[in-house]
Parts: sequence; structure tokens; C-alpha cells
Amino acid sequence: MPRRHGLALAVWLLAAGAAQAQPAPPPGPVPPAAAAAPAPEPARPSAMTAQLFYEVLLGEISARSGDPAESFALLLDAARRSGNAQLFQRAAEAAIQGRSPEAALTAARAWKTAIPDSRDARRLELQVLIALGRLGETVEPLRAELAATPVIERPVLLTVLARSFGRAQDKKLAAQVLEQALADDLRNPITAALAWTTVGRVRQLAGDLDGALDAAQRGAAADPKADGPVVLAMDLMDPQRPQAEVLVKQYLASPEALPEARVAFARWLVGAQRYAEASTQLKAVTEAHPALPDPWLMLGTLQGQLREDDAAQASLQRYLELAAAQRDADERRRGMAQAYLQLSQLAERRKDYAAAEQWLGRIEGAEELFQAQTRRALLLGRQGQLQQARALLRELPARTVAERKQRFATEVQLLRDARQHQAAYDLLAEGQRADPEDADLLYDLALTAEKLGRNEEMERHLRRVIALQPENAHAYNALGYSLADRNTRLDEARTLIRKAVELAPDDPFIADSLGWVEFRLGNTAEALRILEAAYQKRPDPEIGAHLGEVLWAQGDRERAVSIWKQAKIADADNETLQETLKRLRVSP
Repeated sequence: MPRRHGLALAVWLLAAGAAQAQPAPPPGPVPPAAAAAPAPEPARPSAMTAQLFYEVLLGEISARSGDPAESFALLLDAARRSGNAQLFQRAAEAAIQGRSPEAALTAARAWKTAIPDSRDARRLELQVLIALGRLGETVEPLRAELAATPVIERPVLLTVLARSFGRAQDKKLAAQVLEQALADDLRNPITAALAWTTVGRVRQLAGDLDGALDAAQRGAAADPKADGPVVLAMDLMDPQRPQAEVLVKQYLASPEALPEARVAFARWLVGAQRYAEASTQLKAVTEAHPALPDPWLMLGTLQGQLREDDAAQASLQRYLELAAAQRDADERRRGMAQAYLQLSQLAERRKDYAAAEQWLGRIEGAEELFQAQTRRALLLGRQGQLQQARALLRELPARTVAERKQRFATEVQLLRDARQHQAAYDLLAEGQRADPEDADLLYDLALTAEKLGRNEEMERHLRRVIALQPENAHAYNALGYSLADRNTRLDEARTLIRKAVELAPDDPFIADSLGWVEFRLGNTAEALRILEAAYQKRPDPEIGAHLGEVLWAQGDRERAVSIWKQAKIADADNETLQETLKRLRVSP
């Protein structure tokens, strides 16, 4: 509370007391108009005496003078003598200002004693007890607050409780105390799902992920239609906890499942690179709720990544039709900008550069225009206008660190696309000298060094990335694939790639690397199994190139040529595909 407000409170209380103490009007004849008016309530004496007013005033002056302890003492004494809730609150604020939580607790409990039914006093007591780490003392006031809260208001209260207890220093104890306080709610069929979700959230914050999942399962069992346990389960989904995904799928199997939950699951599947499953979920949403715009945008973006260009075009244009009616202008602008960027990429893949430029020209907004300009630079590069593209990038103002990194990465990509690997290497080396510990720069520098045949340097940089980021699956994969592709140190290559698979088990490109090293080791059947699954998950031209070569080696040349044709339609310029076809002297 601003300090000026405290002085205003004292003046207001005095004025209120003065108004209540106004003398009755002198006796005399009653005017006719007033005769029908109801009799005024009898005047009540004000609790704000002159002495009390000056005590409050001195308390506020002490607060402004930087003496919160004196302010607290004066305000609390005034609050106790008057029983005024606002004064109790001001006393607590003075204690908090003076960094004295014990004093704030004293004020809260004095307030509760004076006004036993005050929910504000009880909530303040809870907040201070949690801050002090005296969690065991929160059970009684917490149960009282729950009892005083109507069922319809419980979701808001429990959300606040999860957040408050989640900030406690001893989060494990916080989860235990909260579960104890919520015992009745956990048994009540009406509130059990929400209560278990709250307990699960605090267990999750305490690092007890298995306990959090158990809470989600109990909540879902209490009310299969509740979405709270499902949202919690989504946050817990991990290869180590497959039961979380089972719970989510059970909920989504119901026709009453919320579309937002299905979209959230699809978003998680995309993050796990399970694109086919994500596409299935999004198609289900668009069929059941065709008027919702966002699922169409997600579906169109995903279809574009999967090279389903005609379907992507239709989905994105359907999104644009629906988005025009969205009320939130900022959300509408951002979503439409993303759709325009995707449509521009689809046109670029068709070599329709004029249409690609037209889509970019529709983008508005500062942040979105930055994205459009970087895409425009890449578009110029694809048309052989490399110098103009680089000039456009260097003239593009970058307001944030993220934008500066994106501008730099786009220029590197331009040089790579133009196969000017030495220029890309020089640019990356310059950036790396400025920030030697930037793992992303080191990774890109390693891959570019490999393009120049500097394999020892490539390996050194990738091992440095692994040292900086031991969980970086792409660094293990890149090093292992490089060894496999050069047909050297194959056992080490397989060990590295298996580590990458362990870190990112659903990544189809890492699976492609594993299939390729198995092929190099002579394990053709195993290689075929792995590459078939990877290509089904992500029909990328590079994976198709490898799968085709394994089929070719097995004698299934007709199917190999068919896959290479599909890969060539998707991206005829893919270097791995071109090298494979040239080496095998095949022209699909």
C-alpha cells in the first residue's frame, strides 16, 4: 500500500467519525416533503477518538520517516483498541515493510482474534506462516478457509494455495501439510479431482514426480471428466512415466473431452517429434470443432513440415478465414503472421517466388516484420541474389539478443544454401571468438568445418559442445553420424548415436543415424527396421536417401527407386540424396 494511502485512511476515519457525531437538527416544524421520508438511523458514537486518530497519524508519519517498527506498534495498538480491519491490515503492512514477518503474524492473529470471521485476516496468517516456513501451523487456518469457501469458488482458492505452498522452502513438507488439510476435500466426490490436482502440483514442485502422477491418477479416478488431473498428467509425460500418457489418452477417448486438452496433447506430441500422432489429434479437433481457428493453424504448420503441401495450404487458408473474426487483435495479428510465413514457404517450395513474396508482404507488426524480413532474405538467396540478401539482413535492426542471434543464423544459412562454406565458416569463427562458450555457435562451426573437410576440428568442437552440454543429443548424434558416414570408428559411432537415442528417443533424424551406422556395420536387417520406422515417422529426403540405399543393397531396387522419387519430389536439392544417387548411378 502506498504510504500516502495510510494518511488518507486516518483522515477518512476521522471524517467518518465526525459525520457520525453530527448533532441532530434543532426542533421545529417538519417540512411537508420530509414528512414522508423514513426516520434517520440513530447516530452511533465513533470509535475514532481524537487520541486514536493521532496515534494512527503518528504511526503513518513513522512509516514515512523510515521507522516501520514504531509505525507497527502504534498502528497495531490503534487497531486493537478500535477493532478496525483496515488498521490491522495497515499494521501488518508496516511489519512487512520493516521485514518483520513475525510482527506481521502477530498483526494477523490479533486481527483474527478481534474479528474471528475475517477471511482476510486468515489469509494473511496463512501467507505469513508459509513465508516463515511454519507449515505445520497452517493446517487449522487452512481448513477454516476451505470450510468458509463455497464450492463454486474452490478452484480459484486451490490454485492460489498450490502456488503459495509451491513457494515454500520445504516443498516436500508443504505437499504433506496441504494433503492433510485437504483430507475432507480429497474424500468428497465433488471436490476430489481438484483437490488431488492441487496436491499433485505441489508434489511436482517438490520433485516427487511419481507422487504427482499418483495424485493425477487419483483425481482422474474421482472424476474422469475433470480436466485438471489431465493437464497435470501432460506436464508429467515422459518416457520414464508412460502411465501419464495413458491417463491423457483415456480422457481424450471421451466425446466430452475439451478441445483445448487435445490441442495441448498435440503440441506435446510435436515437441516429442511424434508428428503423425500430433496430426491425428489435430485432425480430430478440426473435425469436431471446425470453427476453432488455432487448431487449423497448428495442423497447417505441421502438414507443411511433413511436406503435405496441398493439405497444409488448405488448412492455413481455413485458419485465415476463421482468424479474421478473432476479437484479440494482438493474437490475431501474431497468428496470421505465422500463417503468412508458412504459406510463403509453401510457395517457395513450388518455386513460385512471386507468391512467396506476396504472402510476406501481408505481415504487419514490428516483431512479425522482423521474421518476414529474415524470410525475405532467404527468399532472395534462393533466387541467387546472395549479396542483396546479406545487405537486407545487415540493414535489419535487431532489438533483442534473440533477434540478433536469428539475424546472424540467417546469414550463415544463406551462405550454406549457396554452398559458400568457407564464408559461412569465417562468419561463424568470428562469432565464436566473440563468445567462445556459446554451444550453438560451436555446433554450427563444427558442421561447417566438416563441409570443408576439417574433420579433426569438427570433432574437437563437438566434443567441446558435449562437455558444455552433456545432455545435448544433437552433438552426440552429429559426431556419431560423421564417423559412420566416413565409415570409420564404427563401434564408437554407434556408442555415440545410442547415447543420442537415449537422450532423444523419439527423434527420427537420430534414428536415421542409428540405422545408417547399423548398415555400415553390416547389420542390414536391423538397419532396414530402424530406417523404415524413422521414414514412416518423418518422410524426410535424407532419411529416404538412406532407406533407399539399404533397400537397394538388399536387392529391392524397385521400392528403393520409388522412395528416391518421393524424396526428389520433396527436395531435389538435398545433398545427401544427390550424393547417394550419383554414387549409385541411379536416376529415378
